[in-house]
Parts: sequence; structure tokens; C-alpha cells
Amino acid sequence: MEDHNVVREGLRSLLAAEDDIEVVAEVRNGRAAVKLIEKLLPDVVIMDIAMPLLNGVEATRQILKLVPATRVLILSAHGEDEYVEQVLAAGAAGYLLKQTGANILVKAIREAHRGGTFFSPSISKRLGDLRERSVGRGNRPRKGATRLTSREVEVLQLIAEGMGNKETAAQLGISIKTVEKHRQNLMGKLGIHDTAGLTRYAISAGIIETSGPITIE
Repeated sequence: MEDHNVVREGLRSLLAAEDDIEVVAEVRNGRAAVKLIEKLLPDVVIMDIAMPLLNGVEATRQILKLVPATRVLILSAHGEDEYVEQVLAAGAAGYLLKQTGANILVKAIREAHRGGTFFSPSISKRLGDLRERSVGRGNRPRKGATRLTSREVEVLQLIAEGMGNKETAAQLGISIKTVEKHRQNLMGKLGIHDTAGLTRYAISAGIIETSGPITIE
């Protein structure tokens, strides 16, 4: 599940050449991915982190809750520790960097299908320390991170993508008043008092695109 057409087309062509792999669907946003996967029940999903409407980490969390047997592999341009830790916490079966060779991606899909896990070599070297830190923290948020509910993260992403309360309510299937309540809760928790501030936070927390940590309960 990837939001760039060229990347999706390249992946489809690559995987179509493998006799034991069938591409059953592709989508460009995380929310559509969750709905389609619940319907199609694929064995393995390839998921980007930076997905519109619902980021890849939260999409993975929802997919594995709805379809526990599906295995999710993250394919991302970002290899920073905080992203890998979030993916591990969400339950993904592996994490590969986008510069990974085609043969490695195919190997990862087969390994995930067998019930195993697979990580890019540069991430594998750090995996023990990352897992140890995650287990050591348990459910406690990383120092400096803010604990948000899954729904608050969804609302925050849509706000940061420029949606108003009405559009956000329609996307999530909730009332406008509920969206307004979530917005108020977000501002209260984060100490932010305007949409621009929420957008900056979403970017810094990696919810829509890149660099800081966030813990989701």
C-alpha cells in the first residue's frame, strides 16, 4: 500500500514476475487499505509509513486488529529508530528500506508468509537494542512524547492534511461535534491552540511526514 503511482507500478511489475506471488490489490491511502484488507484477507501486505488519510503505523495497527492472520511488511524511506520502534509496537512482521534490492523484498515477502520476520540489514543490526528498549518501556511513552489515542491520531492527521471538521467527520464516520471534541482534546494535551500548530506537531511526530516520536495508546 503506497501513495506514489510510480512506486506502486514498479512493485507490481516486480512481484508479478514471481510465480508464487500474486498481487490482489493496491491502494494509495491507509484508510482504503484497512477496508480492502478486511475484505480480501491477503496473506502479506506491503505498507508505506507516509500514507494519506491514515498513516502506515496506525493502518498496520488497525489491520492486525481486524485481520490478525495477515502479515504486514513496512517499506519506507525512513530508517530512524523511532519509526522502527513504532512499527514493532504496531505488530508488523518486518521493516525494509526503499533502497532495498528487489531480491531482498521478495525474500521478505516469502519469509513473512511463512510466519517469520524480516528486516533490512542496517535495521537488523540495531534490532536487539530497539526491542530491548521497547520491552523495557512497556506501555510507557518515550520521554518527551505525548500519549494520544488512536482516534486522536486519526483526527490529527486529517487536520494536518487540511481537512475541516465536516470533512474529517465524513472520513471517520463520526459526528462533527465528536470531531470538535477530539480537536479540543488534542489542543489540551499538546498545549497547542491553532491548526497551524497541530500541523507542525503532526509533521514533527512523523504522523504525516517525518522526524519525531509519538506514542499511541
